[in-house]
Amino acid sequence: MAADFSVVLDELNTTLESIEAVLDVDDLRREIAELEQQAAAPDLWNDVEAAQTLTSRLSFLQGTLRRVEELRSRLDDVGLMHEMAADEGDEATLAETERELESIRAVIDELEVRTLLNGEYDSREALVTIRSEAGGVDAADFAEMLMRMYLRWAERHKYPTEVYDVSYAEEAGIKSATFAVKVPYAYGTLSVEQGTHRLVRISPFDNQGRRQTSFAGVEVLPVVEQTDHVDIPENEIRVDVFRSSGPGGQSVNTTDSAVRMTHIPTGIVVSCQNEKSQIQNRAAALRVLQARLLVVRQAEQRAEMDALKGDGGSSWGNQMRSYVLHPYQMVKDLRTEQESGNPGDVLDGGIDSFIEAGIRWRRQQESTASA
Repeated sequence: MAADFSVVLDELNTTLESIEAVLDVDDLRREIAELEQQAAAPDLWNDVEAAQTLTSRLSFLQGTLRRVEELRSRLDDVGLMHEMAADEGDEATLAETERELESIRAVIDELEVRTLLNGEYDSREALVTIRSEAGGVDAADFAEMLMRMYLRWAERHKYPTEVYDVSYAEEAGIKSATFAVKVPYAYGTLSVEQGTHRLVRISPFDNQGRRQTSFAGVEVLPVVEQTDHVDIPENEIRVDVFRSSGPGGQSVNTTDSAVRMTHIPTGIVVSCQNEKSQIQNRAAALRVLQARLLVVRQAEQRAEMDALKGDGGSSWGNQMRSYVLHPYQMVKDLRTEQESGNPGDVLDGGIDSFIEAGIRWRRQQESTASA
C-alpha cells in the first residue's frame, strides 16, 4: 500500500507542477497585484460595468491562486504525514492520508481541466440560450428543466447569473430563455454543453401515460468585450417594445418595458424582458445581439462556426446528451460516453463530470485534427 501511495503521490506532484507551469503562478501573482492596485482607485465605481469586470476577474484569479497554493501545501503535508505514520505503524493515520490523497486527486483533476481552456474566447463570461425543440409541451417543460439545471450548477459553484429573457409556453415550460453566467472561463466551460439534449420519460401531460421523447437545444456564446469592436450602426437595428409576459413583480405586464431587437442585415432577433426598465432591457438585448454577431463575424473570417456556435443540425442529427427517466434511469453523453444513473442529481445541477469529460474530449478531438 505504501508503494502505491508513493506512486500516486509522485503522479499528482507531476500533474500539479504541470498545472503550475501552465497557469504561470508568478505571472498570476503579478496580475493579481496589478488588479488590486486598480481596484483601490477611488474612482473605480464611476464606470460600474468596468468595475464589475475588474473585481470579478480579480476574485477569480485570487481563487485560482489560492487553490493552487492550498493544493501544493496539502500535497506536501500528506506526503510527510504518510511517511511519519508508516515509520510509527499508525494504521489509522495511514488510512486518513490515503483518503486525503484521493480528495487531493479529485481537486487536481478538476483544476487540470481548467488548464485545457485556452481557446480564443474560453476565458470569457457566457451567454446561454435554451430553446424547446421537437416534442410539444414536453419539450417546453424539458427546456425549463435544462434552464434550472444550469442555474443550479452555477449556484452550486457560487457563480453569479443574470436572466435576460424568458419566453413562457402556453401550457407549461418555456419556449426559450437567455441568461448570462458572469464568471471568467464560463464560456470555455459551458461551450461543451452546446447541442441538442434529448429527454425520454412518461409524459406528465399525456392522459394515457405514454412514453414521450422530446428535445431542447442549448446555445452558448462568449460575452463581447470592448476589444472585439462589434459596432452596430443604428440604422441596422429595429427596436420594438412590448409588455413583459409571465411571472414577475408589480411592473411586469403593466408597462412596455420589454425590448425586441432585430439586426436587419442578418435577421438575428433577440429580446430581453427581465429588467423593469426599458433602458436596462435595451442594453441587455444589445449585449446578446453583439455576442451573436461576434460569432457570425468569426465564422465568416475563419469558417469556425461549428466550434463556437454548433452546426445547427436537426433534433436527431445534433444530439449530444440523453436523459432517460423511463423505462430506466440514465443520463448519457453521446460523445464522451460519460454517464450517470442519477438523473435527479444531474437535473439539479450535478453536471461537473459531464462538463469535464466534454472538455477533455474536445481537446482530444482538436489534437487529433491537428496531428
